[in-house]
Amino acid sequence: MTRIALPALVSLFALSACVPAAEPPQSPGDGAGSYMALGTEPGWTLEITPGLLNYDGDYGDTKIVVANPGARPSFNGERYVTPRLSVDITHGECSDGMSDRRYRDTVTVTADGQTVKGCGGGILPPAELAGTSWTFVSIGGVEVAPDRPTSLQFEGERLSGSAGCNRFSGSYSHADLTLTAGPLMATEMACPGAGMAQENAFFALMRGPVSTSFPTNGTLILTGADGKTAVLKRAI
Repeated sequence: MTRIALPALVSLFALSACVPAAEPPQSPGDGAGSYMALGTEPGWTLEITPGLLNYDGDYGDTKIVVANPGARPSFNGERYVTPRLSVDITHGECSDGMSDRRYRDTVTVTADGQTVKGCGGGILPPAELAGTSWTFVSIGGVEVAPDRPTSLQFEGERLSGSAGCNRFSGSYSHADLTLTAGPLMATEMACPGAGMAQENAFFALMRGPVSTSFPTNGTLILTGADGKTAVLKRAI
């Protein structure tokens, strides 16, 4: 398989705020949507909606659903109290213990007398790009083809991935909200359908300075000088 040098990718990433797996959780009890929290050993999840507290603990063996009593203010956070379930949310950085993801809040849940601790709220930006992995959602405003696997990984001082056709890799450096990558090498294959088109759109985007943002729902957005974007979702 032949390898060709792509033009150096110049300029990326302005860190802002990163994310959970689905929709961005809202503040507890604000009526705007769900607030999610989770923990490990034993695994548990908690969803707070305007109407309910929905707790799933002990790797699914314990399920408690109670009416939302409303949040009480607590020191730097909120507290929910019911006879079977109480929840303390403290606004402060939290690690889930299973990955490098950092969350906005520390969450303590007491369910039928058993207390567990974990994290909740929006996912914060990664402290560094190294060790993170992403998948493409759209490139140039067009959703990526579902049958073409995509990825963008940062490992140590190298990045690699695929925008839907060829594999690429190369060195990168990140400073002053700008990531400079390359020269990158890529395999040289022709791909049928949308795979080649979306790859060409991605490389065209990356030939110039690209700013990045990490919305609270965990999406990474790369924006070129011409306003064109690539949207990625956090995988690890």
